Amino acid sequence: MVLFLLSLGAELIANDKPILVGFDGGYYLPVFKTYPETFFGGEFETEADYRDPVVQELINDKGWMLWPPVKFSYRTINYNLTVPAPSPPSAENWLGTDDQGRDVLARLIYGFRLSVLFGLLLTVAGSAIGITVGAMEGFFGGWFDLLTQRFIEIWSGMPVLFLLIIMSSVIEPGFFTLLALMLLFSWMALVDVVRAEFLKARNLDYIRAARALGVTTPVIMFRHALPNAMVAALSMMPFVLTGAITALTSLDFLGFGMPPGSASLGEMLSQGKNNLQAPWLGMTAFFSLAVLLSLLTFVGEAVRDAFDPRKIFRE
Repeated sequence: MVLFLLSLGAELIANDKPILVGFDGGYYLPVFKTYPETFFGGEFETEADYRDPVVQELINDKGWMLWPPVKFSYRTINYNLTVPAPSPPSAENWLGTDDQGRDVLARLIYGFRLSVLFGLLLTVAGSAIGITVGAMEGFFGGWFDLLTQRFIEIWSGMPVLFLLIIMSSVIEPGFFTLLALMLLFSWMALVDVVRAEFLKARNLDYIRAARALGVTTPVIMFRHALPNAMVAALSMMPFVLTGAITALTSLDFLGFGMPPGSASLGEMLSQGKNNLQAPWLGMTAFFSLAVLLSLLTFVGEAVRDAFDPRKIFRE
């Protein structure tokens, strides 16, 4: 959670623009607002390049700049490298640069945020659909259950990765485009476990008692039966989340994911594969993914235990 919250403020941690500029008695936030070079006494009306020594001298003559810890954004190219790119870790580039001269640490921070946000959104949306479908199957049964199960068997038998590659090569890739494409297949992960719990719960005494008292079907499903089914669903959610991140990483690694230039853990893995002479690239991507997926699994297990009604009542 700490790593994720820090990554949400990635622009304040890794950026090629100062966080705060004090100039000629005023205070400015280049991270959030664009200022032309002429604003600081320069010659060009385009956005100021704060890494340019001329711009830095203009600002320092009448003020000061507060830089983030990492003075590079995920797409900033370091033109002042003393060795050819990819360059090894140094005091300026803490984890080195990739083969385009971009800072690896900055791309890691932004890529971490992108991967976790993508995985969380896909897990929440897919789980909402899967839990609803599974609950309706298990509670109503009959023809609805039979037809839905046959559809899921056919739909889940498709080669998901190949279909995603085909679709992403036809449709312009983007964050929400990939999210929608992967949502078409990810919702099935929780259907079976929720369906089994509802099949068991619908014949229990407290459900029959609620029916006899005239409680409506939606209230019975989501207030009385769903809490017990959520224990099994929460047990699966960490795997759904890690699977979503892994799928995005795989697409980016193959070149069918986010648009070129985007900060991505999969693109970092591809950089490591293409530059075996620069082991820091592959090691950074590997250990980042290993730590990320492990921590997400631990968080998922803790959430499952926290919402388990049997543990709550037992305590």
